[in-house]
Amino acid sequence: MERARGPLSGSIRMKEKRHREMSAPGEGVLAGRAFWAICVPAIMMMFAACAAVGPDHVPPPQTAPKTWHTELMEGLRPGPPDSEGLAEWWRTLSDPDLSELIALVVEGNLEMKQAESRVREARARRGITKADLFPVLDVDASVSKSRSSGNVGTGNTNTLFMTSFDAGWEIDIFGGVRRSVEAADADLQAAGEDLNDVLVSLLAEVALNYVEVRTYQTRLDLAQANLDAQRETFEIARFRYQAGLGNELAVQQARYNLENTRSRIPTLRTGLEETLNRLAVLTARAPGTLHEMLEEHRSIPITPPSVAVGVPAEALRRRPDVRRAEYQLAAETARVGVAVAELYPRLRLAGSIGLESSKSADLLDWSSRFWSFGPTISWNVFDAGAVRNNIEAQWAVREQVLLAYEAAVLGALEEVENTLTAYAQEQLRRERLTAAVEAARQAASLAEAQYTAGLMDFSDVLDAQRSLLSFQDQLAQSEGAVTTNLIRLYKALGGGWRPLSSQEPG
Repeated sequence: MERARGPLSGSIRMKEKRHREMSAPGEGVLAGRAFWAICVPAIMMMFAACAAVGPDHVPPPQTAPKTWHTELMEGLRPGPPDSEGLAEWWRTLSDPDLSELIALVVEGNLEMKQAESRVREARARRGITKADLFPVLDVDASVSKSRSSGNVGTGNTNTLFMTSFDAGWEIDIFGGVRRSVEAADADLQAAGEDLNDVLVSLLAEVALNYVEVRTYQTRLDLAQANLDAQRETFEIARFRYQAGLGNELAVQQARYNLENTRSRIPTLRTGLEETLNRLAVLTARAPGTLHEMLEEHRSIPITPPSVAVGVPAEALRRRPDVRRAEYQLAAETARVGVAVAELYPRLRLAGSIGLESSKSADLLDWSSRFWSFGPTISWNVFDAGAVRNNIEAQWAVREQVLLAYEAAVLGALEEVENTLTAYAQEQLRRERLTAAVEAARQAASLAEAQYTAGLMDFSDVLDAQRSLLSFQDQLAQSEGAVTTNLIRLYKALGGGWRPLSSQEPG
């Protein structure tokens, strides 16, 4: 909004002329009061009667299917998820270390702090925009000296003391400012949903990395147990060779089997170290600071027996990325109205009242007063189509945001469908691997017993041991994958935050 300052203050000559014209001060005051008494109510009535130009935001139609395409099985049920349980989904894993990590991350994560800062910025910008609905008031005080040229004037030096109170107000008749406030409101809501989205993604990332830590630890424990068993087998093969009951081939085969298992351990330790460092960074701590907290090897968190997934419409209403996209659409719809308002005239009221005198002692005299007031109407009559092209451009921006909203909806549905499938199918895989591990364990025990008795070739023992280690490692990874797929499912359903009723979009 343009401030009415310079033209209101005026030069010394203009003010002197104004003083000369105010030969009847009482009439000027009465005229001013009459003007404001008539114009202000009329303007306010006109302002209240005028609706803001441009389109109103209408929530996009709900296009979500009634049910999930993926068949719900292996602990998945269609009932509505518990809001409180979904907001703190990590508690279903019953792991105190994970809960502690979640608290550390929410408190210190840098990405969270950036998102919170963006919310504060959006709130402040909304305040700046809303300020345009109100008058601008200025108080000025000045002392100035001037000297006119002796060749064209008197050559005298003059001193002017002045203090003034200026006011300006652009009346939002056609709603351009109101639409700007609508856009700022929607931007603030979108920033809030962005914060929620960061929280949802961050909590899932913390849990995924935590499960990966426990998976690496489990695989290391299995590798070490198999290493001990294979070391014992190697000693048996070497003893039999030294006693003349076996051959050197069996000794070398046992040795390369042992070394192959030993070679797995550095890779697993590297992965564990990287994941621990990643968790530390997520909590805004230096790498290595969480090693002591997670040093003790513990099992992979166990998933609950059943998970309620609700229906697609519920997931879309809860997901912060979809909600953010809708608020962004509302903001761009309001900005179309801001662009349309440029087609219409603007009405600005401005006024000034103050004191001025050539002597400081006379500044407070009644005769030192001056005042001015009056409305100004401006209308851009010709701009070579700039305003209309700007309107067209804003409609195009709105269309892009609408398409982004539709893409967010489809992406959300895809993510949930994929995680439903992954969670159910990985549980089936885990069941098969559990059976395979049990069979491999029995086969390895039988092979070792028969080899010791001289009833089986040593290569069969090696095959059984390698198979056991492979199946055990796959099972550990599958158990971790089941839990991580559940975490991804909670994330896809929008879990990890508590919506407020006042934030509901549409």
